[in-house]
Amino acid sequence: MFEHRTQPLLSRRQFMARALRYAAFSGLLIGMSLLIGMAGYRFVAGTDWTSAFYNASMILTGMGPALDIGALPPERQDRVEIFAGLYALYSGVVFLAASGLVLSPLLHRFFHKMHLEVKD
Repeated sequence: MFEHRTQPLLSRRQFMARALRYAAFSGLLIGMSLLIGMAGYRFVAGTDWTSAFYNASMILTGMGPALDIGALPPERQDRVEIFAGLYALYSGVVFLAASGLVLSPLLHRFFHKMHLEVKD
């Protein structure tokens, strides 16, 4: 996937293409996760799509839930709390994975550059 330490450093153009590929995959992961959260809030909590987007975005970014669960009908509260808790746990993992995807090409290039043999 990445070049070995005995191989030469990638050109700047190749490196930028790799970094953009990883960032795009990270964005796709975040977008799919947002859609999962929106669908959950729409169908489990019964919110409209705008509120579902807002609530899913708030949890996915780590800001916390925005929905007042106490304002929901009592028969729906338990389901929404369980969904929100599971989605928050999932979102934490997605955040770490997306961060790792974006940073991995940068860190690899940094460490690869440090281990190149200097020729006199």
